[in-house]
Amino acid sequence: MKPWWLDERSHAGAEHLDERYVSGYDRKAGFDPTEDLDVLQRHGLASDSVVVDLGAGTGGFALAVAGLCRHVVAVDVSPAMTAAIRGRVTELGLDNVSVVDGRFLSYEHHGQPADVIFTRNALHQLPDFWKAIALDRMASMLRPGGILRLRDLVYDFAPAEADVRIEAWMSGAVTDPALGWTADELAEHVRGEFSTYSWVLDGMLDKTSFDIVDRTFRRSAYGTYTCKRRST
Repeated sequence: MKPWWLDERSHAGAEHLDERYVSGYDRKAGFDPTEDLDVLQRHGLASDSVVVDLGAGTGGFALAVAGLCRHVVAVDVSPAMTAAIRGRVTELGLDNVSVVDGRFLSYEHHGQPADVIFTRNALHQLPDFWKAIALDRMASMLRPGGILRLRDLVYDFAPAEADVRIEAWMSGAVTDPALGWTADELAEHVRGEFSTYSWVLDGMLDKTSFDIVDRTFRRSAYGTYTCKRRST
């Protein structure tokens, strides 16, 4: 690792490294990959595809896509998360899932270029300088025409609207932290994490050889992007 390279584990959030937090993560996140799988199949995900899940968490997406592709690589920087995935892979008897300790800046892809990269709720842990490098590295892993499916906390408003938009977003928070993210947790995210503006992220994607196929936002604070890697 270069001396100036970012240590991603130090930016992962202490809770994601905690086995007790990880044990309740799926319930808290409430993630259903059905929509993502449907979209990716419409854009070329097939039985011979290679998929990389960056920031795989406990493996919700990776395990779901395993039955639809040739091979999936689940990558996460948290040893507690990768231990959880490995346990589930063994329990399910899956032989086409590889689990790798790493993240955007440390994962090294080998073999056939990826057809699909999926990442959810992880890119915001990197400052913008490093987001762009991460996106560039993702583009280098994908074949030309390959698909990036990105879900994350992204602010789709102008800076002058921040007060109103952030307050509106937090007003929809849950009260039980076991069932989602509370207003206090969302406020902590805004203060301490690196979610960026949509117009900044759009520019990063363009500069790193991605064309945005589709982008949608929920409460102007949570973005879902489908992007295609350009040929040149």
